[in-house]
Amino acid sequence: MRPSQARDKPATAPADLYDSLHRRFRWEVPTHFNMAEVCMRRWAEVPATASHTAVIATAPNQPDHRHSFAELMDQANRLSNALTALGVQRGDRVAIVLPQRFETAVAYMAVLQMGAVGMPLSQLFGPDALEYRLHDSEAVVAICDQPSLPALLGVRDNCPLLRAVIGLDGDGTPEGMRADLDWADLLAQEPAAFAPITTLADEAAVLIYTSGTTGNPKGALIPHRALIGNLSGFVCSQNWFGFDPFNASEPSKAVFWSPADWAWTGGLMDALLPTLYFGRPIVGHNGRFSPQLAFELMQRHGVTHSFLFPTALKAMMKAVPKVRPTYRLKLQALMSAGEAVGDAVFAYCRDQLGVTVNEMFGQTEINYVVGNCARLWPARPGSMGKGYPGHRVAVIDDAGYECPVGVPGDVAVHRLDVHGDPDPIFFLGYWKNDGATRAKYTGDPASSWCRTGDLATRDADGYLWYQGRADDVFKAAGYRIGPSEIENCLVKHSAVVNAAVVPKPDAERGAVVKAYVVLAPGHVGNDALVKVLQAHVKGMLAPYEYPKEIEFIDALPMTTTGKVQRRVLRLQEEERARLAS
Repeated sequence: MRPSQARDKPATAPADLYDSLHRRFRWEVPTHFNMAEVCMRRWAEVPATASHTAVIATAPNQPDHRHSFAELMDQANRLSNALTALGVQRGDRVAIVLPQRFETAVAYMAVLQMGAVGMPLSQLFGPDALEYRLHDSEAVVAICDQPSLPALLGVRDNCPLLRAVIGLDGDGTPEGMRADLDWADLLAQEPAAFAPITTLADEAAVLIYTSGTTGNPKGALIPHRALIGNLSGFVCSQNWFGFDPFNASEPSKAVFWSPADWAWTGGLMDALLPTLYFGRPIVGHNGRFSPQLAFELMQRHGVTHSFLFPTALKAMMKAVPKVRPTYRLKLQALMSAGEAVGDAVFAYCRDQLGVTVNEMFGQTEINYVVGNCARLWPARPGSMGKGYPGHRVAVIDDAGYECPVGVPGDVAVHRLDVHGDPDPIFFLGYWKNDGATRAKYTGDPASSWCRTGDLATRDADGYLWYQGRADDVFKAAGYRIGPSEIENCLVKHSAVVNAAVVPKPDAERGAVVKAYVVLAPGHVGNDALVKVLQAHVKGMLAPYEYPKEIEFIDALPMTTTGKVQRRVLRLQEEERARLAS
C-alpha cells in the first residue's frame, strides 16, 4: 500500500473516511516480489538513502549502535554468499533463533534475498520445541547466539538434515559448546556483493509455527506477497506511519519500537519488516521488557510509533500511572493486539501516552486484517475495529453464512476482496498438512471464507467486538461467557495487575466462572479481597458474569507473544475436578 493512495482529502465528515477509503482501495501485487528487495536493497542501493538508519541496536549495559541500510546489505550479502557455500538452495528452510538485534535483521534479509525460507524460532523454546520444529521443517542451517546454543546443539543429532549451526558471540565459549561456524569469521571471508534471486510474489518466504488447541504446532507457510497484504493494516493502525494521508509529499520522520519478539508474527510482520519497507529506523532491544525500560527507550530514541501488547500496557499503567512530566514522549500512534485492550487501558493510552490506541486483529495465517485507525475513523474503546482496506471480513456461522448484527460468530476473511481481486494476505498453507489447510476454509480454499477460530459480534456500524477464542468461550448456567469482558473489569480494580477467566466444572451448572488473579504489590489475597472483587464485577457486569471463585497466583501462564494461555488454566480446573470426583 502506498500512503499516496489517500492523498486527496475527501469532502466528507471524518466518520465517513472509512467507507471512502475502503471503496477506493485496490491491491497492486506484481508477479515478482521479494521482501528483502523492498525492505533493504531498494534503500541501500540508492546513495540518498543508503546511509539512513535501518536498525538502532540497544542492549543492557552497552552503548546504542545505529546500523545503516548500506551496512545491512553489506552484511546480508556476505551471509547469503556463506549460506550458498554451505549448499542452501532456493526454498530451503533456515532457522533463525535470535532476539531483537541487528544480526537478526541481517539473517532475514540474507535468507529472503536468496529465495530460501526463513524460519523464526523463539529463544524461549526448550529442547523439545526446537527439535520438533527443526525436524518437521527439515531445516538445513540454524543461526543462533549463545543463550540458545546449548539447547540447539542438544537436539541436532535428532535433526539429520541440519547440516550447520552458525553461532554469534562465540568468543570464550568452551570447545564442546561452540557452534560449527562463527558468524563474524564466516562473514569476514565472504564478498560483499551478491546477486539476489528474483522470486515470485507467491513464493514461500517465511515458515512460522503456530500452536493450536490440539496436536503438534503447525507450520504456516507465508509468501512474499503477504507483506503487501500487511501494509494497509500497518499504515492504518499506525495512523499513516508519519505520512500525511492528504499530502503524500510530506516526509515521514517515524521511529518504530516494539517489545514483540522478532521470532513471531507480531514482531516480524507487524514491526520489523513493515518499518524497513518504509525505509524507517526500528529500535531493536536485546533484553527483557519492563515498564520503565519501555518508557526510557521511547523517550531516548524519540519513538513515534509502537506496537504494545495489552499485557505490556497493563504493566505500564500499573507501574507508571502518571507518565508526564517524568517522561516526554513523541508517540504519534500505538497499535495493540493479542488480547482485548479494554476501556481502562484505552483511557490510559489516551490520557497518559497522548494517543488513541488502535486495536488490531489478525493471525499468522491471515495477519493484520481488522483494526482501527483513529486518524481516519473513530476508534471505539474495546472494539477490534473494522476490516482494513483490501480485506473482506465478516462474522460467519457454522454453515458459512454471515451472522446478523449482535450475534456471535467466527471472524473470517474472504480470499477475494470487495472488488473480486485476490487478497495477498493469505498464507500458502500448513507445511506438510493439506488436511489442516483445507479445514481452515469454508468451501473451496481458492475462493471462500478462511476462519480464524476467534469469536466476535458485529454492531450496526460494522465494528467487531471480540468474544474470545472459540475454545475460550464457555457456558455457565446456560449463559454464554466470554472471558475478556470480565478480565477487563477485574483489571480496573487497583488491586489487580492481570486476570484470566476460565470455566470451572460444576455438576449443577455445567461450569461456573473462575478468575485467576495476579495482585499488585502491597495487596494480600484473602477472603475479604475475594468478596471485594466479586462485588466490583457484580456492580459493572451482568450478575451471571461475576467470578464465583477467585484464585490468586503470582503470574499467569503466557505465550512467548504475550497472550494469556487460558487453556492451561482450563485444563488444570478439569484435572482438579476429575481428581475430586
